[in-house]
Amino acid sequence: MAPGEPAPPLLPLPEPPATARGAIVVACSGGLDSSVLLHRLASDPVIRARGLRAVHVHHGLQASADDWAAHCMRQAQALEVPLQVLRIEVPRDTGTGLEAAAREARYAALSGTLAPGDLLVTAHHLDDQAETFLLRALRASGPEGLGAMRVVRALGDAWQWRPLLSQPREALHAYAQAHGLVWIEDPSNALPDPDRNFLRLQLLPLMRQRWPHAAASLARSAALCAQADALLASEDAALLRTHAGDDPRTLRVATLTALPAERRARLLRHWIRTLGLPPLPAQGVERIETGLLEARADAEATFAWAGARVLRWRDFLHADRQRAPLPPDWNVRWDGRTPLALPDGGRLLLRDDQGNPAATGFDAPVRVHARQGGERIVLPGRDHSHALKQVLQERGVPPWRRAHLPLLSGADGHLLAAADVAWSEALALWLKARGWHLSWQPPGIGDASAR
Repeated sequence: MAPGEPAPPLLPLPEPPATARGAIVVACSGGLDSSVLLHRLASDPVIRARGLRAVHVHHGLQASADDWAAHCMRQAQALEVPLQVLRIEVPRDTGTGLEAAAREARYAALSGTLAPGDLLVTAHHLDDQAETFLLRALRASGPEGLGAMRVVRALGDAWQWRPLLSQPREALHAYAQAHGLVWIEDPSNALPDPDRNFLRLQLLPLMRQRWPHAAASLARSAALCAQADALLASEDAALLRTHAGDDPRTLRVATLTALPAERRARLLRHWIRTLGLPPLPAQGVERIETGLLEARADAEATFAWAGARVLRWRDFLHADRQRAPLPPDWNVRWDGRTPLALPDGGRLLLRDDQGNPAATGFDAPVRVHARQGGERIVLPGRDHSHALKQVLQERGVPPWRRAHLPLLSGADGHLLAAADVAWSEALALWLKARGWHLSWQPPGIGDASAR
C-alpha cells in the first residue's frame, strides 16, 4: 500500500454471540479462509481485548505439514497473536473414512484447548454452506440436516462461531489480495475426491454457468431449513422430556410406538443429537423402526453406525457411543481410601451420606475385577448364595451396564459386591455400621454423550 493511500476496507463482521463471554480462539490452517479470518479478527481492537489467540492442528497427513505449521506461526507472529500448534494422530480404522476421522480428531483437539465460555471461531463461508447443503440433500437429510452449518453452536461448555458464513469465497479472496495476505494451498483440494471436493471443483462451477447465484441460493435454503428446524426443535425437546427415562440415553419403546411415524422420526433424530452422537445416517430411522422397535423385547437388537449404537432391551432403547467393556483379565487391589478409576472410564468410591469420600478405606484391601461368569453372592438376609447372573436379571440391570460392572471380592475369594447393584451380607453390614455407601459411576455418565 502506497504512503497516503487509504487502507483497504475490512469485511463486515457480525457481533460475537452474547452467550460466549470467554476468549476468542481462531482455528488456523494457513489456507486462504482462515488467513482472512485471523487477519480480520486481529484488526478489531474489541476482539483483541477479549483475549484473541489462534490454534493450528498438525495432522501429519501431508509431507508438508511441518511447513504449514511454521507458516501459521509466522502469520500469527506478524499479527501479534499467540498461536498454539497441536500435533495429533488421525486414526485410520474408524470405518468413517480418513476425511471424517481427521475432522473428528481436529475438533476433539480444538475443543480440548477451550475453557467454559470460550468461543472457537472457524472460517466456514457461504460456498462451504452450499456444499454442505448439497451433501446433506444427497444423503437424504431432513430439515435438521439441510439446515447445514449454524452461525453459532454449542461445543461442550464452549461455543463455535462462523462469522464468515454469509461471505462468498470470492469476497475472501479479494480481501486477501487487497491486504497482501499470503496463504498456503492444500494439494488435496485440487483432487476431485472426496465428495466435497467433487462438488467444489466440478458440480458447483457447472451450476454457476446456468445459475450464477447458485451458491447463495443454496445457502439461503439452508438458512430457511435451519429456521424451520429451530421451530420444530423446541417441540422435540418438550416431547423428549416426557419420553426419556431417568437415564437421558434411554427412551421407552411403548411411548415411542404410540407417536405418529413422522413425529417419532424427529424425536429419534433429536434424541441422538442431544446425546452428542454422530447424526443418524439416511436409513437410520428406518433401521431403528424395523430392526429395534419391531424386535422381540428379549432380542437385544442393535443398530450401529459411525462409532455409535442404539440397543433395544425390554421396553427401552439405549443410545451411546460404542464402548469397550471392562477387560476380562483386569484385576486390581483397592483400599477404598481414594476413588478408583476404572479402565473403561468409570470409577468406584466409598462415600458418606452427604456424598463426601469416606474418611478411611476398607479394613483390608479388596480385589476389584471384571465378571468372568459363574459368580455367586450371598445377599443380605439370605443363608445361601445366588447366581450373580440371576440377581442382575431380577434387578433389571441392562446389558449396557452389565458389560462394565466391576466386582469386589475379599481375600478369601468370596464376592463382596457387584458395584453398587448388589452387596453381600458381610459388606452391607460393614457399610451400614459406618454410614457409608459404595458408589459406582459407569462410563459416560457426565460426559457429552450422556447429556
